Amino acid sequence: MSDPPLPTGNHLLAALTHEELARLAPHLEVVPLTLGEVLYEPGDTLRHVYFPTNCIVSLLHVTESGASAEIAVVGNEGLIGIALFMGGESTSSRAVVQSAGSALRLPGQKLKDEFNRHGDLLLLMLRYTQALITQMSQTALCNRHHSIDQQLCRWLLLSLDRLPGNQLTMTQELIANMLGVRREGVTEAAGKLQRQSVIEYSRGHIKVLDRPQLERLSCECYSVVKTETDRLLHYTRRQER
Repeated sequence: MSDPPLPTGNHLLAALTHEELARLAPHLEVVPLTLGEVLYEPGDTLRHVYFPTNCIVSLLHVTESGASAEIAVVGNEGLIGIALFMGGESTSSRAVVQSAGSALRLPGQKLKDEFNRHGDLLLLMLRYTQALITQMSQTALCNRHHSIDQQLCRWLLLSLDRLPGNQLTMTQELIANMLGVRREGVTEAAGKLQRQSVIEYSRGHIKVLDRPQLERLSCECYSVVKTETDRLLHYTRRQER
């Protein structure tokens, strides 16, 4: 009998060697993630990591008053739960499903066991963490120095990079919560993009019509994050050794 097919759909998993992925595969569980679902809250002890396949998860910081702002988005390029292999076990951020879909869930101890083998997975996880830190740093800069129009363009582009098509299911209120701005600001910015035929927005559905123009309207923050992520992570499926 041939071995069962190894899981696919997440670029980090696809970049592992056949041997590494085969050790993890029996412990990977496909889980559906619904829009708005909270994977963990600040201070929670992490028990699992999630490898998104066709969903997007936002990492948010939340104030005592309940206000929040997004610090990073994670999709099929990465994983949720870096604190598990960084030694912290818990995190100060909230992880919320921004775009519904599925993920592969792995017990945290299984990831740590593979990490502690000091093989290719260790280097891959560290490089991914560096890419994530770059995104967080650039997001902080963008939120402080760039207009809501530019922030929305950056956010749309980062989200599109993590989905297979050119459409997002997202209300303006949720976008405003992610960006940490007033809903009226998002409504105005989205209206400008729609009038320029860059996007089409209706009842919580956003369709990007002109991606090149969206990139031109965005600030440099998107290209900085994408360039660094591409530099650090080379997602090519390896052949069995």
